[in-house]
Amino acid sequence: MTIKHEPEVNWELAKEHGLIQEEWERIQEILGRVPTFTELGVFSVMWSEHCSYKNSIAMLKKLPREGKNLLVGAGEENAGLVDIGDGLACAFKIESHNHPSAVEPFQGAATGVGGILRDIFTMGARPIACLNSLRFGPLDVPRNRFLLNNVVKGIAHYGNCMGIPTVGGEIYFDEGYSENPLVNAMAIGIVKHDEVKSATSHGDGNTVMIVGASTGRDGIHGATFASVEISEESESRRSNVQVGDPFTEKLLLEATLELCKKDYVIGIQDMGAAGISCSTSEMSEKGGHGMKIDINKVPMREPEMVPYEVMLSESQERMLVVVRKGFEQEVKDILGKWDLHAEEVGMVTKEPKIEVRMDGKKFASIPAADLCLGGGAPVYIRDSKRPAYLDVLQNEDLTNLPEPKDYNEVLIKLMGSVNIADKGWVYHQYDHSVRTNSMVTPGSSAAVIRLKKAPNKALAASTDGNGRYVYLNPRSGGKIAVAESARNVVCSGAKPLAITNCLNFGNPYDPEVYYQFKEAVLGMGEACQMFDTPVTGGNVSFYNESPTTAIFPTPVIGMLGLVENLKHVTTSEFKDAGDFIVMLGTIKPELGGSEFLKVIHNKVTGNAPAIDLHFEKRIHETTLALIRSGIVKSATDVSDGGLAVSAAESLVRNRNKKLGASIYISRKMRDDELLFSESQSVIIVSISEKHLLDLEKITSEYHVPSVTIGKVTKDGILKINDSVKIDTEKLSEVYFRTLPTIMKDEH
Repeated sequence: MTIKHEPEVNWELAKEHGLIQEEWERIQEILGRVPTFTELGVFSVMWSEHCSYKNSIAMLKKLPREGKNLLVGAGEENAGLVDIGDGLACAFKIESHNHPSAVEPFQGAATGVGGILRDIFTMGARPIACLNSLRFGPLDVPRNRFLLNNVVKGIAHYGNCMGIPTVGGEIYFDEGYSENPLVNAMAIGIVKHDEVKSATSHGDGNTVMIVGASTGRDGIHGATFASVEISEESESRRSNVQVGDPFTEKLLLEATLELCKKDYVIGIQDMGAAGISCSTSEMSEKGGHGMKIDINKVPMREPEMVPYEVMLSESQERMLVVVRKGFEQEVKDILGKWDLHAEEVGMVTKEPKIEVRMDGKKFASIPAADLCLGGGAPVYIRDSKRPAYLDVLQNEDLTNLPEPKDYNEVLIKLMGSVNIADKGWVYHQYDHSVRTNSMVTPGSSAAVIRLKKAPNKALAASTDGNGRYVYLNPRSGGKIAVAESARNVVCSGAKPLAITNCLNFGNPYDPEVYYQFKEAVLGMGEACQMFDTPVTGGNVSFYNESPTTAIFPTPVIGMLGLVENLKHVTTSEFKDAGDFIVMLGTIKPELGGSEFLKVIHNKVTGNAPAIDLHFEKRIHETTLALIRSGIVKSATDVSDGGLAVSAAESLVRNRNKKLGASIYISRKMRDDELLFSESQSVIIVSISEKHLLDLEKITSEYHVPSVTIGKVTKDGILKINDSVKIDTEKLSEVYFRTLPTIMKDEH
């Protein structure tokens, strides 16, 4: 094959690659010359926001990254790793695939799932569950229905074909996400401590191999694409979106897990963002060595590919493996058994450079460390400015709002809001019971997954984030995102262990956006410190805006918790008539940022709910103590829609019994504030009458206020004070039929 002449590299071409002037000059300083076309491409993807975190890493380092259960922290490996006892560890991580999903929703979402799964099994961990966090624009817009439908199909296709259950997540809708949906995918895996593999490379002369699928032109500059705003040109950049094959990935998973048990495998890394460029440079930088890569030996599925394309391709289902010299055939035998490629493409070198050759000609020679996060990649702290709108919105007097005349009608509208209504239309497309480990599936506070290798233990996981709160108060919103995810795990009977996060924001060059980002990260850090839930890693997704709209700043928290005894697994629905309903914590008049305010008054205003992290931690400890004492039948927190919606959901989710509830709470505020305020640190539990004194004893030990607010009844009526009296069948009808009715023509 004859290689075409590479174009002349100059500042204009560097600009087209997304580099700024100082970066262009820095590249020339590093190399001591003008880069080749291939080198320019490699620098552009490795220094893109998506790979280098150049506008976020300075803030991310402020997050707590140490904890007693933490084995691998943020940025150390492909995923975080937490000790769960019995010689086992849990690998987990969340990442975004927002921009690809905006232009090619099926493949964008599918490859998002595939990529996050590879991050898990390259560590030697078998994936056991997936979760997700999704945001779309209003569903009365056909384009948004199309995006939702195809994102869900993409997630379902990949996870179902892989045989990995999708067990939980969240979905929200708002005008700000219309042109820029958020698709955040999370995966969880289990590995024995002595079988963990590292994404590293060392040993001069050791062999570098590519295993898995062939390399094509799909996904070239995908990392760069994820580092710019969505625009009218985005539709023309579909070639930047990868194409996934879950059946190949299933074979790769099994082959990789077999490889990870072999001592002759030194390191292994997924070829995700930036493809071969990323895996060669990051593995080399970590091991303090370099690599020589021969492009002629890379398996290609398209003709006439040049080094630039091969180095930047983000074709899916590929790994880079460093193997002790002399054991290449053993690797080929394992991969061949699974009908996959295993090709020797290079070698490890003492000189810490990435050298790329084809047909004997050198196309790139770059110091590995200068490409990588933590090495020579640029780090910026952008200008920050507190948005003027915060003072206007936070000081709005919500007591001037007219009170509703019919609270039954308000509750029906809220239960039919797409942000609250049952998401069964979505999660019934996912196989959430495959592998038979799913104890609590979508619809409760958090997912719970049984651990067969530790038979009396389970993991609980939740994804949470409220963009409205962060928009109205970035610092408080960041705290609440962590607190709610921890609260949901606690309500399932688990102790929170650690978090992963996906930080979705607008353009970091906008000082007001950077302020939102900075404050949200600081708020998250305070909460993680309080709950002893270190950050194991995740993803930053900037540039989530279009020419017409910007998303709410949306940090999504993936929380992992451990259930020490399967008897402690708890769900959110009321169980039996005659049980008492008890509220832990206190409802306050806090309608700011609430679903009530948006649905009934069409306003996103006020301040986010207040949160006291010390009290929140006591609520967690109290609830876990109550659950472990064996007296709690159900537990759920007050969140979207407030107390009235939490009570209604606890009734309608028990579809096997037509239960009701009679609730009375002493009024100290307006009825709309009492019913629909989304006050933090409030949990509703149900218990048998005989355990009331036991509950009071435990709550007093933790200095947490508790009040019996009602009883579960058998009449099928929800009554709250003299404001609400409604048949639960009406609530159930609107709750379960809203989304299927809207989406009925989309399949």
